[in-house]
Amino acid sequence: MSKPILVSVSNTISFVNPKAPVFPRLALGKEWNEITVTWTSGYSISEAVPFVEWGKFGGAPAQTPAGTLTFSQNSMCGAPAHTVGWRDPGFIHTSFLHGLWPNQMYYYKVGHQLSNGTIVWGKPYSFKAPPFPGQESLQSIVIFGDMGKAERDGSNEYSNNQPGSLNTTDTLIKDLDNIDVVFHIGDITYANGYLSQWDQFTAQIEPIASHVPYMLASGNHERDWPDTGSYYDVKDSGGECGVLAETMFYVPAENRANYWYTIDYGMFRFCIGDTEHDWTEGSEQYKFLEQCFATVDRKHQPWLIFAAHRVLGYSSSSGYVAKGLTGEPNGRESLQPLWQKYRVDLAFFGHEHMYERTCPVYENQCVNTNKTQYSGTMNGTIHAVVGGGGKSLDDFSTLVPSWSLYRDVDFGFVKLTAFNHSSLLFEYKKSRDGHTYDTFTITREYKDVLACVIDSCPPKTLSS
Repeated sequence: MSKPILVSVSNTISFVNPKAPVFPRLALGKEWNEITVTWTSGYSISEAVPFVEWGKFGGAPAQTPAGTLTFSQNSMCGAPAHTVGWRDPGFIHTSFLHGLWPNQMYYYKVGHQLSNGTIVWGKPYSFKAPPFPGQESLQSIVIFGDMGKAERDGSNEYSNNQPGSLNTTDTLIKDLDNIDVVFHIGDITYANGYLSQWDQFTAQIEPIASHVPYMLASGNHERDWPDTGSYYDVKDSGGECGVLAETMFYVPAENRANYWYTIDYGMFRFCIGDTEHDWTEGSEQYKFLEQCFATVDRKHQPWLIFAAHRVLGYSSSSGYVAKGLTGEPNGRESLQPLWQKYRVDLAFFGHEHMYERTCPVYENQCVNTNKTQYSGTMNGTIHAVVGGGGKSLDDFSTLVPSWSLYRDVDFGFVKLTAFNHSSLLFEYKKSRDGHTYDTFTITREYKDVLACVIDSCPPKTLSS
């Protein structure tokens, strides 16, 4: 409107306590029986002591202290994060809740005890403790990338290019009782150096992240900045260079600046990679991934999953195909031998804003002719691009490779459901309605995991 007109003036709005704790976000810890709680407040450790009060329903509460972190303007690597995008983040608190009983429901709330003994409380929440690794129970995991955030009132004062983010968020909230863990594999907020956008995002996902673990992988819009050790010499993070993602959310990495880690959840093992750091053979990350694959006990954790942000496997998006590629240069060449040797069931990627699912594939060839039911030895890894979390959508190439079984340009996510040690259900659901549009099942026995397939077992020696 070129000539705005004053219609009315609202009443003055003020906060009861602008420092109060908000937006708790759960994560799985380094031990199977551990949950971490991270939240934001305005209280420094000189003002108040942060803690979590928690316990089993019907039991006496315990109190566990929290650590406090923050960062300054000079922690940012470039503009706009250290110029017009800077906003004081307040303080980020994390508490580690140890010794959980498998599958038990717990209540919790965060608090800050002031110097006069007064406690400022957050709202009450609850969560279900993780199962024991290998435990057989119904376990459901959601995976997607590239979501971002949007304003409920449609104002979108900063950007308007994540139109599906609220649909994805709201659809997950509706099915939350049937979800155990969420993996958001990169391109989290698209804040791109405007720090207040992280608070908007954590507010948006609070109904999810306060109830189930919300696990991240690092994407280009979190990490990449020139001359900071990023694998890509681009400015996609807006100067954040990983600081926001590493501080605002917890992941059980040995060094959160290197965003790779292992998660054991019941019958699943997840090996989470960081595509914004070197993954090629001989690198620190390559050695970590091989150890993650090699050390899983497939008798008890049969479902071995790899996930990372950029496509290191197979994609027929127009962006890759135009360059004569099916993913990041050297990605598949470096990691495919590991996926095959250790019989990785599924590999998930974001970055391309769409959904695509391959056959079990190895060296560019389908190694199984089935499309919806897989049994016995898998022979190769199934790849899925799940970058339709909410960011404006990308296009596919007109070329449809033989390994590409299902392609969809829409907003959505994947849900994995493990019924037992030999039965897994894969569902691609659209964010608009939560209905399933692509699905397959894997059924097999332990001997099928042990069986040698091409390039998965070492050659026989003279002694054999």
